[in-house]
Amino acid sequence: MALYTTLHLHNVPAGREGEYAAWFDGPHHKALGALRGFKGAHRYEVTREQIMPDIPQPWRFLSVYDFDLPDPAIDIPALGPLIAEARDFGLIADVPGDETERLYTFRLYSDWKGSANWRRAEPLSGVSIILGNYVAGRKAEYLKWYEEVHSVEVTNVPGHVAMKRGELSPVQIEPRRYCPGDQLVLCAQQTDDLTFTIKDFSARARGVSPSGIAMQPRSSSGSFARTVHYFRKVSGTKFWSGGIAYAGDLSVYPGKG
Repeated sequence: MALYTTLHLHNVPAGREGEYAAWFDGPHHKALGALRGFKGAHRYEVTREQIMPDIPQPWRFLSVYDFDLPDPAIDIPALGPLIAEARDFGLIADVPGDETERLYTFRLYSDWKGSANWRRAEPLSGVSIILGNYVAGRKAEYLKWYEEVHSVEVTNVPGHVAMKRGELSPVQIEPRRYCPGDQLVLCAQQTDDLTFTIKDFSARARGVSPSGIAMQPRSSSGSFARTVHYFRKVSGTKFWSGGIAYAGDLSVYPGKG
């Protein structure tokens, strides 16, 4: 068995956000429960706060689907028709020729790797994703740096609590579209002050955090060809991770509304 995560990055037509939420948390989630290896599904909305504000944020919503599968070629494609229902209902905004909607499946290296910040009995407030790349010929060095150094540094920033990473799977769901990175970094947050979390993350990376903590220099094995996106949790759907059930509607945060 191996862990797989599918990201559904998309937009919803203006005024139909409630319909989409009702579909996702209702009939869609019920249908997902019949899929083999299905572990959970959770939904997020892009935040105003971003660590790299110059990077475009083309997607308002992110849905994350988690699986534990022996053979993704058999079971991952079964998710496609279930997501296609949203398109059939007109709940996905995708201008012809624009191809904004994206579906990416990654084979995970491991489940969540948490820090002492993680309050495991409480729900996540949001996640950030990096679609990244390593420098050609330096994959082993990149993976070692992330696993032994950077994942520890990142998840110890106040508000950041856990990380899991993966590699783009050869098995993908239609519509198949360009992915800017074959390495996924998915970082979980538990915070009601994302602005502080992002500012301290940046300050630690530059060695100027009031905490006195400075991150090690970024490994040159990591390519600068990457995109970073922060999202807040908006789904009330229960999901499982590491044997723990998470639930709750965390739709109200300072600075949002």
